[in-house]
Amino acid sequence: MEYIHAALLLHSAKKEITETNVVSVLKAAGIAADTARAKALVSSLQGVNIEEAVAKAAAPVAVAAAPAAVPAAGAEKKKEPKDEKKSEEEAAAGLASLFG
Repeated sequence: MEYIHAALLLHSAKKEITETNVVSVLKAAGIAADTARAKALVSSLQGVNIEEAVAKAAAPVAVAAAPAAVPAAGAEKKKEPKDEKKSEEEAAAGLASLFG
């Protein structure tokens, strides 16, 4: 995943995506880079339009998220009374587990 992020960063900076540049980005991020993996990434990206690939990858996510955000027509959201005492007790129990 780091190698893909490095390639996207280079693309965003309008730099050439080469093995050397990918390795340099990874090393700058403190990641031990494998030149064979960088070479495989660069060769797999040959002839790929990154702008188009990113646009295609992002489109289904936006479309899938839209129906969930819109409630059905005529549907009313029912509010259930909240037991605040129970919530406070649960929160206290959770905090207690953090401190042993």
